[in-house]
Amino acid sequence: MPHLLLVEDDDLLRDGLAAQLTQMGHTITVASNGAVAVHVVDTARFDGVILDLGLPLIDGMGVLRHIRQHHAALPVLVLTARDGVEDRVAGLNAGADDYLTKPFNLAELAARLAAMLRRSQLPAFDGSRATEGLRVHASEPRAWVSLASGESELELTQREWSLLTLLVTQRGSVVGREDVLTRWSKDDGDSQNADSDNNALEVYIHRLRKKLEGSKLAIRNVRGLGYLLDSA
Repeated sequence: MPHLLLVEDDDLLRDGLAAQLTQMGHTITVASNGAVAVHVVDTARFDGVILDLGLPLIDGMGVLRHIRQHHAALPVLVLTARDGVEDRVAGLNAGADDYLTKPFNLAELAARLAAMLRRSQLPAFDGSRATEGLRVHASEPRAWVSLASGESELELTQREWSLLTLLVTQRGSVVGREDVLTRWSKDDGDSQNADSDNNALEVYIHRLRKKLEGSKLAIRNVRGLGYLLDSA
């Protein structure tokens, strides 16, 4: 059941929309101003945000920038009365995943929200490979893990990132030791250090396990075969 943060300062609209979204099967947390939204998004885990722009204390664009800085993978649908083309462009450029203007049709909102949540689970979303509770950048040694306190970026070496990318792209399948060593040799452009790499592999596995602690994922040894990224 997706957990959504609804940020809206209009009491009637917020309460009515929260009730409708709850009937659709979502779990809803509400915030009536930008300061509350920033606090809540930093202290709880959400699958998506519905965000008004005209908010007191911290405006919606400020909230959006905060989310993109601290929770890069969190999908955001802007829902606002600002219907000018320049407003849409500004919202999308600031990192919104979708933009819907008021007044809106509830069926269209539901469809856009469902599409946004589906996209957030695709491997190519936001230039990253994603799996439950983890997002790995497709071309840079960066990854973000979802913890109880929110999304946190991992500190990874090039080889840790390469290993983690293999585990994510083959989620549900065993990644063999040779698969990892082949990837490392391609990354290095050198196959001369295979023996030392093989000895180091368990060290890298141990490091990644420590960095995934507290998340929904764990790296399991499959005896005689390799490693499997699985639910913790």
